[in-house]
Amino acid sequence: MSTILRWAGRRARSGWLAVRPADRRRQRRWFQAVLLCSVLGLAPNAWLYLTQSAKVGTVASAPEAPVAVVFGAGLVDGEPSPYLAHRLDAALELYRAHKVRAILVTGDNGTVQYDETDAMRGYLIGRGVPAVRVVGDYAGFDTWDSCTRAHRIFGVDRAVLVSQTFHVRRALALCEAAGIDAYAVGVEEWHDTTWRYGGLRETAGAVKAAANVLLRPDPTLLGPREDGVARALADAASAG
Repeated sequence: MSTILRWAGRRARSGWLAVRPADRRRQRRWFQAVLLCSVLGLAPNAWLYLTQSAKVGTVASAPEAPVAVVFGAGLVDGEPSPYLAHRLDAALELYRAHKVRAILVTGDNGTVQYDETDAMRGYLIGRGVPAVRVVGDYAGFDTWDSCTRAHRIFGVDRAVLVSQTFHVRRALALCEAAGIDAYAVGVEEWHDTTWRYGGLRETAGAVKAAANVLLRPDPTLLGPREDGVARALADAASAG
């Protein structure tokens, strides 16, 4: 046994078992790179949580605002996905509680075959919201586009935002950067695979949001101003 130990010691000293200095440097650089990437990736998420969490609540805690803004979340066989339906249900609660007087639904209508916006409008109109009070933005291709178009195209200055809780902080930061005084209703869900995927996706989304806040780019499609929100609010005022 002692012979084996002496042999192992000699091999370790000769570098067979020991980590060479060059290897240690490579390992240290790799660790530093991973640490830096982790910090850079998580910092935007931390920024969103620290700056926006106080403005996230429920339908009951939401202040009154002229407009609710509902962000698209996909379709299933042409109908709102379960997550999107839950967002629309929360907006419907806000409307019925007289917290908002109009609803702006903003989604992707990039092709004739895919029309989130009309599906969202149909869902709300079918549940009793007058058609004039449900305004559609057909070029809400991402959250920044939805927020900046809400302000620049539809004239929204103050709103209650509606989305799942993993998304609302990013929506708040982007809408405020776009010029909207906003509060958010966070829709809770079972923490299933979709929820976990959405949470992971928000890490990359937070990095993109930080860039959008800093650079304030034009949306993918700008276009002329639209008066749908103004007409919806005028209708609400005339109805008392």
